[in-house]
Amino acid sequence: MSREGDIVLVYHQDQPALYARIEAIEPDVKKDWCRLTLLLLTIPARTVTWILREEYINGASFTMNDQPMRLEEVVRPEQPVEGSDAGSPPSGQRGKATGAKIIPITKKDAGH
Repeated sequence: MSREGDIVLVYHQDQPALYARIEAIEPDVKKDWCRLTLLLLTIPARTVTWILREEYINGASFTMNDQPMRLEEVVRPEQPVEGSDAGSPPSGQRGKATGAKIIPITKKDAGH
């Protein structure tokens, strides 16, 4: 089940269109429907709220303005820690640090 903070890939007309982060999932006044607030990871980023059934939030196809749509959860690929044979982290540690190397970004002087 998708939940707040998850990244999803939004499909439009059966083609991947954009990424979004789930900001909130709240019950709607209409029985069995939810208010899904998404931060669309576009330039510029923007927030939208769609009213969907739970099965649509979890990947079932639906239509919006007669256009086929679908949400697919993005699963972050696990990367092994350098120098470790441990493999992927235990379940329940999703999103935790994996020992990845941090590389600082520096600006070059404009005159050089």
